[in-house]
Amino acid sequence: MTFFSRRMISIRLRPVLNNTIALSGLVAALFAGPAFADDYTDVNKLMRGGQYAEALTKADAFLNKNPRDAQMRFLKGVILTEQNKSAEAITVFTKLTEDYPGLPEPYNNLAVLYAAAGQYEKARLALDAAIRTNPSYATAYENLGDVHAKLASQAYDKALQLDSGNSAAKSKLTLVRSLVGNMNGGSKVAATAPAPAPVTAAPAPAPKAPTPAVPAPAAPPVAAAPVPVKPAPIAKNEAPKPEHKVEPKAEPKPMANANVERDDVLKVVHGWAKAWSSQDVKSYLGYYGSDFHTPNGQSRKAWEDDRRARIVGKSNISVKVESPQVSINGNTATVKFRQVYVSDRLTANTRKTLVLANKGGKWQIKQENTGS
Repeated sequence: MTFFSRRMISIRLRPVLNNTIALSGLVAALFAGPAFADDYTDVNKLMRGGQYAEALTKADAFLNKNPRDAQMRFLKGVILTEQNKSAEAITVFTKLTEDYPGLPEPYNNLAVLYAAAGQYEKARLALDAAIRTNPSYATAYENLGDVHAKLASQAYDKALQLDSGNSAAKSKLTLVRSLVGNMNGGSKVAATAPAPAPVTAAPAPAPKAPTPAVPAPAAPPVAAAPVPVKPAPIAKNEAPKPEHKVEPKAEPKPMANANVERDDVLKVVHGWAKAWSSQDVKSYLGYYGSDFHTPNGQSRKAWEDDRRARIVGKSNISVKVESPQVSINGNTATVKFRQVYVSDRLTANTRKTLVLANKGGKWQIKQENTGS
């Protein structure tokens, strides 16, 4: 996730029935709290690094001095959600709706948490409140549709329990379950993350986490145009010599193995994403070289333990690599792409950069950056 100071963030779940979370921007002017950019940035950095306990400690210390600061309270709700402390997160977002009733985002986040607990009627009421505060809040409408589909499924199921011969209810239940199945499958990728690594949210100029516009592919090298050659002046009584024709330089041809190397690099990146998705930690960690630059100065063992804890135990993980751009310089390859991460708790869509080194004919990850 990328975060930035002076702007708020909001959780956008899509679909809400799948309890996935993605971070998006919210205009800071909506919040009345003071702008303590350094404190927000510090908490955001800790969150991006998956250090939620440390982030919560710093957020609480800040709120002890600034108890009504809406931005930090909102960040605290996000941290608690990531720590699976749903009851405490609900308390934070509920209080935000009481103190700032004109903001739709806390209502939406409450709906997400209620839906995750199977409390779909509460989720519906929270989304209705979000839409009343902002009739143009598209996320809330989409989530509300998902909640209604789930409520309809429960109602038809109850009808069949009371009357098993009700063919109309059976057909409707099949149709609705098919719809819910699609929401839990292909369409659940609304987007971002961190998944274990820095996760995502709105574009932000925060250090090491800006989300720039997608860079255009580098243009192929263009051969220099031939320089015109003037013929020497003809001396008197001297027969003109045949002009020496200067052939234009041929455009350099790409190396024969350039495409092969590019394919090899992409094969490694897609394999890395597949191992992550299948929660094959041993294979996943094997894609990182021994010289990998671990974040925040962690030891290799501490970093691997953290990644293992972040990956193992999820009911499902999906990591997709979209629009990869590969540049190769000798034994170093840089791959920029959009990473779409979806788990049972989180959805994140971020810009990602992997720097790989070729050692002994094997490409391995040397650096990993989110938001660049």
